[in-house]
Amino acid sequence: MVATGESALHNKGKDANHPRPMMIPDVLIAAELKELVGDDPVPGHAVRWISSREPTPAGDYRALVSLLSRPIGEAELSGMPRLLIVANCAVGVDNVDLAACGRRGVIVTNTPDVLTDSTADLTWLLILAAARRAKEGMRLLERNEWAGWDPTLLLGMELKGRTLGLVGAGRIGQAVARRAVGFGMQVAYNAPSPKPEFERELRAQRLDLIALLQRSDVVSLHCPLTSDTRHLFSRERFFAMRPGAIFVNTARGELVDEPALLQALNSGHVAAAGLDVFWNEPRVSRTLVEHPRVVALPHIGSATHETRRAMAALAVGNVRAVLAGKPPLTPVAVPSGR
Repeated sequence: MVATGESALHNKGKDANHPRPMMIPDVLIAAELKELVGDDPVPGHAVRWISSREPTPAGDYRALVSLLSRPIGEAELSGMPRLLIVANCAVGVDNVDLAACGRRGVIVTNTPDVLTDSTADLTWLLILAAARRAKEGMRLLERNEWAGWDPTLLLGMELKGRTLGLVGAGRIGQAVARRAVGFGMQVAYNAPSPKPEFERELRAQRLDLIALLQRSDVVSLHCPLTSDTRHLFSRERFFAMRPGAIFVNTARGELVDEPALLQALNSGHVAAAGLDVFWNEPRVSRTLVEHPRVVALPHIGSATHETRRAMAALAVGNVRAVLAGKPPLTPVAVPSGR
């Protein structure tokens, strides 16, 4: 029965004098995502927004939506004994201690698929800029040092007929390879297991790593960061590359020994590099990023309006599902057992 008249006013007054108690936040979300997910991303649950500069707080939190910059290890997990899910707003989960999550029964999720095309596009931006010496040309204009057209000014690499070598051929690597077809390039790849459909589609050839480095004119990294791949590109690997080749990394900075890359660039063995990631982000080697033949960007591989909104929505969607007692949308395999 609907209250009317004086009864309604009386009830209204009671509500005003006795407001509903505020919910205690039980979901932690990176504050940098607020613009992308709105003020009430997990209806029925109160959110505490934490910036990447804040340490992970202890408390009775049931869900955490994190960025790559936030380490989630034993110390953080022990402070959140009721935690059900870590939803990483990224494809990679190298910031998360998966074994510790497995011991505690904490679900880990990521955001695959949605950033494939944006990252592949940016990889090609770096390939083209490095191949055609765009940074050096821009500097000539910025410093008012251009003396006019010259037939030998900033001669670069023409891509048609060249070989693109992929180190890792997952979703992003394969998307990069499909774009290579339009440039008339051949595709080689290195991966733990063969990918027959990919090979049939693009006539891609699977090679061991050293053979790929020796054959490729452009080497592009697309493998995950693990204990086995950390500093995969060492001095030995850089100097195994074909002389004059281009090196591109849009995967993880710690795949690369940066002093070794500088040595290979300064010797001329590696012609140029395109980098979107670095091993100590956001602190970067000034010598490396200011090198005339290094095109460097601040980890913006997925930075389009469409992709970043889709990533944030997927991360929050995983939290909603788990808190509702449903399976996560994009789970990451974790070691089992407490």
